[in-house]
Amino acid sequence: GLAQSRQEGAGVLGCRHPVAEMLDLPFLPFCIFLGGLGFICVAFVSAWCQHWRGGFALDGSLQMFNWHPVLMVTGMVVLYGAAALVYRLPPAWSGPKLPWKVLHGALTLAAFSLAVLGLVAVFRFHNNHGTPNMYSLHSWLGLATVLLFSCQWLAGFSAFLLPWAPAWLRALYKPVHVFFGSTILMLSVASCVSGINEKLFFSLKNGTMDYKCLPAEAVFANTLGLLIILFGVLVLGALARPSWKRPDADSPDSCQPQLAQPW
Repeated sequence: GLAQSRQEGAGVLGCRHPVAEMLDLPFLPFCIFLGGLGFICVAFVSAWCQHWRGGFALDGSLQMFNWHPVLMVTGMVVLYGAAALVYRLPPAWSGPKLPWKVLHGALTLAAFSLAVLGLVAVFRFHNNHGTPNMYSLHSWLGLATVLLFSCQWLAGFSAFLLPWAPAWLRALYKPVHVFFGSTILMLSVASCVSGINEKLFFSLKNGTMDYKCLPAEAVFANTLGLLIILFGVLVLGALARPSWKRPDADSPDSCQPQLAQPW
């Protein structure tokens, strides 16, 4: 009787199905795999720029441009993806939320800083070589992503870290913040992939072997693009997985009113 009632109550609160339990994945191995994949993405883009594109410099030359893809992939994809998953870490599920807010904000600020440096690299290269700025779809998409990211960070900092925001405003804005967080990640992935493709077209058009002949550089860079897409898809999948969400006011497991929950 009592045990059965508790079991039924747990089933109602958790909304878990036996099939869902069987298909559930442990978060820690997934997190380790995702971290390794992010490292591989950064290693691939760095190796591409070092081996095929001539390395790195700070003099406004083509080698300075090479900082652009490295910083963008590192910041807007890998670091941003890590920041998005901070609240999925099991230690973040209990206790005060402020330290995890600070970590989330710091990681996103680091990602934004790298993105700004990446923009500086490409604009300086263009200006030094008389190349027009902001003429391609990649440039429009990339700049729009960074601008949206800056608005997202400022709004999140004002709503969730500053003490002035009332609970009702935080509750109202939080779904918007979560939605645009995933949107920015998708836009970042799209910007990186379109940038890789654009760079290959420009670099291999007059090279020893055209892009259409699929030289080794094209294979390597195309693989990089696929790895970036895989990383973004896995992050979005982790964010959408109900069993990995912090059991707070946004979770079906919580029976307390949303505005009564501490932020």
